[in-house]
Amino acid sequence: MSTKTKENLTVVSQEEIGKDIFSLWLQTDQMAQYARPGQFLSLYTGNAGKLLPRPISICEIDKETSRIRLVYRVTGKNTGTEAFSKMQPGDKIEALGPLGNGFPLEEAEGKKVFLIGGGIGIPPMLETAKQLNAQKTAVLGYRDELFLNEEFAKYADVYVATEDGSSGTKGNVLNAIQEKALEADVIFACGPTPMLRALKEYAAANHITCWISMEERMACGIGACLACVCKSKDIDAHSQVHNKRVCKDGPVFLSTEVEL
Repeated sequence: MSTKTKENLTVVSQEEIGKDIFSLWLQTDQMAQYARPGQFLSLYTGNAGKLLPRPISICEIDKETSRIRLVYRVTGKNTGTEAFSKMQPGDKIEALGPLGNGFPLEEAEGKKVFLIGGGIGIPPMLETAKQLNAQKTAVLGYRDELFLNEEFAKYADVYVATEDGSSGTKGNVLNAIQEKALEADVIFACGPTPMLRALKEYAAANHITCWISMEERMACGIGACLACVCKSKDIDAHSQVHNKRVCKDGPVFLSTEVEL
């Protein structure tokens, strides 16, 4: 049974927590009850010129109040994300969700786990950290300005890498892992493709099970537009080729299942 629904969500609060990074709490009827770490919502702008919804990963889930938190980056002027950033408490926004398969928390229970986020791939790792029952190490990669890192500290040991060296290890998440001699049995990761590609190679070399979220590749969010296909080892039943749709079949994949 599919648990996704289309709802008019109500903005509870919104704040800018970094340059062009916004934290948005939404009141839901059903979605928060079904949502899992690593899933996403597709938000509609209400603008006739922007028919496709914007997929945004879930940062936090509060089942008690039936609220979902999204943390997203505004990607430019006259974009869907800019429209979302102007929303005020009480405003309504149409959304479809929760979508995608989420992280398989049961695969990592009781193990040593890296929770790795890069850039706007960091938010979905927060709810993952909250719900995962394991020995957790969060490794977070930024260009420069930090966000959400202090919230991760409640649930995991936190290590930070910045491209400019302003905080933590200078470089990327793998540089931080190597510099601090960190170890894990399982990796859950979300971030830009070059980071995921490097983590896939690192996991293979070290015999670590690695699950990656490829959310940044999505467009429609429901598997119709095929803009988000990635190459896979297996033949897709929908298209009969070696493709998987990131939004429909993912966004979380075992790293050995997909080519990056």
